[in-house]
Amino acid sequence: MISERKIAEQLLTIKAVSLNPTQPFTWASGIKSPIYCDNRITMSYPAIRRDIAKGLANKIKQHYPDVEVIAGTATAGIPHAAWVAELLDLPMVYIRSKAKDHGKGNQIEGRIQDNQKMVLIEDLISTGGSVLEAAQAASNEGAQVLGVAAIFTYELPIGIKKFKDNQIELTTLTNYTTLIETALDKQFITAKERDSLEEWKKDPTQWSIN
Repeated sequence: MISERKIAEQLLTIKAVSLNPTQPFTWASGIKSPIYCDNRITMSYPAIRRDIAKGLANKIKQHYPDVEVIAGTATAGIPHAAWVAELLDLPMVYIRSKAKDHGKGNQIEGRIQDNQKMVLIEDLISTGGSVLEAAQAASNEGAQVLGVAAIFTYELPIGIKKFKDNQIELTTLTNYTTLIETALDKQFITAKERDSLEEWKKDPTQWSIN
């Protein structure tokens, strides 16, 4: 079993995760953040993407043994869903953020059956909004969504609440807490920077540079 710490260290080493408490990044939502995670970078590292695929496949077998189809969220979840579906020898589909405005107007590409048991693959979880919308789209098409499997979660309170409110289970390979602890141990950050990063997670909207 691939540990949370190993995945965290891999993300840090290839700079899929950038930490900068003194010069924060701005998310699309407008939130100022001392961390930026781009797991698309993992595609360029065969050994790491294999570890991720194996880790996600093992999580799915453990938590969702009845799964019948793997779904990737567009766009970052698609390659990981493909690799996981191959390992599990299962059908795969992918889900767009919205239906196409041409052709058949599909939002889901591939084929699902009524009541087919589905697990969604996402690269990371912040507020959870996009993947939960994808889960709703799948449900509308007749799928039975068992849960979501992701590489990383920021563990933000708003995201945790959204998954709870929607009664959808989430499992991840690693998380913000493990990432920060690993970053400190491996000297990617200082203890002071660690404290700032921990404060941000409590309430990103109220966080400020110390």
